[in-house]
Amino acid sequence: MRSEFEVAFNEITESRALPRDVVLEALKTALVSAYRRDSNASAAQRVEAVLDPDTGRPRIYVEKEVVEEVENPNTEVALEKARFYHPEAQLGETVMVQVEGSTKNFGRIAAQTAKQVILQKIREAERNSLYDEYVEREGDLITGTVQSVNSHMVTLSLGRAEAIMPRAQQIPGERYRPHEKLRTYVLEVKRSNRGPQIVVSRAHRNMLRRLLEYEVPEIFNGQVEIKSIAREAGYRSKVAVAALQEGIDPVGACVGMRGMRIQNIVKELHEEKIDVIEWNPDHEVFIAKALSPARVSGVFLDEDLDGNRTAVVVVPDDQLSLAIGREGQNARLAAKLTGWRIDIKSVSEVAAEAIENLDSPILADLQTSHADIIEEVGLILQKKAAELTVMPEEYTTLGRFAALVEARYQAARTAEREARLGEINAVKATLPEGVFALPVDARVAEFSEQAMEALQSFENFGEILWRYLLDEEALKKRLGDFPEEEYWRLTALLDRLIIPEELEALVATLSDDVAEAEGENADEAVAVDVAQGEMVAEGEEQAQVMPEATAEIAEETIGEQAELPDAFGDESTPMSAESETDAVIEQPEEEIPQRVGKRRGKSARDILVEEFDDVDEMPTTKKGKKKKKKKKSRQLLFDEDTGELVTRYRRKSNRARDNWDEYYE
Repeated sequence: MRSEFEVAFNEITESRALPRDVVLEALKTALVSAYRRDSNASAAQRVEAVLDPDTGRPRIYVEKEVVEEVENPNTEVALEKARFYHPEAQLGETVMVQVEGSTKNFGRIAAQTAKQVILQKIREAERNSLYDEYVEREGDLITGTVQSVNSHMVTLSLGRAEAIMPRAQQIPGERYRPHEKLRTYVLEVKRSNRGPQIVVSRAHRNMLRRLLEYEVPEIFNGQVEIKSIAREAGYRSKVAVAALQEGIDPVGACVGMRGMRIQNIVKELHEEKIDVIEWNPDHEVFIAKALSPARVSGVFLDEDLDGNRTAVVVVPDDQLSLAIGREGQNARLAAKLTGWRIDIKSVSEVAAEAIENLDSPILADLQTSHADIIEEVGLILQKKAAELTVMPEEYTTLGRFAALVEARYQAARTAEREARLGEINAVKATLPEGVFALPVDARVAEFSEQAMEALQSFENFGEILWRYLLDEEALKKRLGDFPEEEYWRLTALLDRLIIPEELEALVATLSDDVAEAEGENADEAVAVDVAQGEMVAEGEEQAQVMPEATAEIAEETIGEQAELPDAFGDESTPMSAESETDAVIEQPEEEIPQRVGKRRGKSARDILVEEFDDVDEMPTTKKGKKKKKKKKSRQLLFDEDTGELVTRYRRKSNRARDNWDEYYE
């Protein structure tokens, strides 16, 4: 006959769905807590409990010190009794000794403590068990019963657990009633003090993916693959599928015989319309199919080097509203499905714009090569403007002309892209290879969190550098809300990365010590010796050494007198390297190397003067007003002590005042 303990023990394990070991461990912990509460045992004293799973008889062992004469029975034990449990025990050692008496002698408070510990441990184990059970079902479908409905969420009963469906995850227009069975998608499972918090959804696009996997065996078996899904819950969805095995029609497999498979999914999703489209690696064909049920006359792609992809889609006039859809829904879903920005135009719109722009360089030759079709298109447009009937063959003519015009525009965009790609490759060829292996999160400079977020859109510092050399204005636009006070630090860093020697020295200094030194010396100017690649604290006279190629140009001009231009002072007053410690060097234009990827069509000399100019005001304009020019943060100077050309940087010392402190980096 089973004991009362065994019956109660099995009842707990079955009702709570917990392993026997978990419940047994909870009972042991409760006995230990009860003994500590009853005997006021120290937390440092070791206490263990042993429980017989069959009879339920408990035994408690306590760590005690072996002594000759026992003064405190709670912490000390006689040698003779200690050797009963440990035959080799010696005086001064600590041994585990069984506590005399039964747990029935525990007081009321100790028993209450044991009860609370048992309940707490069982609840905690139950919460962990529920979390482990449902976290494995995250991303899967689950069926629950509607328990309560309010304006913010729907609470579902999953049996031993509860799930919530926020309003944002509900299908618009769908009504939920208590005790109604509902199939949902497990969106997220999080731990909480009251058990696992399960968030489910019916509006997520992956719910449609799971429904297709359950209804279509070919998708579940891997014969058909779902490439992408675009969904507006409750209204319409588009699914792109592709066959992974020859001889299988992916669209037919999803639709099923007489549409039975797709109809089951439509009913489950509250009569939501579902378009199943065959995926195609050709973007033009795929975009044309994604706009179904509208017929498409032509698709013309425009993909720039910044990752912006636009598809110009030309459709017949009677298909324009169908291609756009109600409130742009069809075009919006097609754009989500394909990943392209879609610009839809009618053939009449394209033809009318082309007739107006025949004098443009792209369409100028059409007046001679296709004069007959241009004349015919003009007559058709006049007929359409007069609201006369346009025949189908005339619309066909408009379609051929629109395709011809858009093909010219696409060819021009492709040529422009190839030319720009050639400029980029030319700039990349001049840069050190190591700069493309330097990630943007490398601690090459101390940038704020806002600046680092702006830099995360680039793959590496090499991409930032070639964009900076090719078109600085485009880089600023790409950076967006990049802090202005940190932009000078970024440009100074890019100027250093272009030199292989400086790049190696900079990478060598990437350590925690350097970062800590920069943080501790925030008020002190810090300079980088590019020759040694070390951080050295500097005063006002130290500067950053420029590359050897620039230093050679400076040496050739040391003995000559260099007259400053109007922007720097009176040009009639000559300045020599001997008379001034730091003289601004004016290099002969033929000696300045041409910079690859000229910005805005300027020569290397123009760029040099523009970057290192420090002029408050430019000469007066025709209207007599002075044209102010913003001060630059860099100067090209010659240091007589070192005999080398250096760059001097300046930064603001106080944002509240418009003053600048000179420093060297």
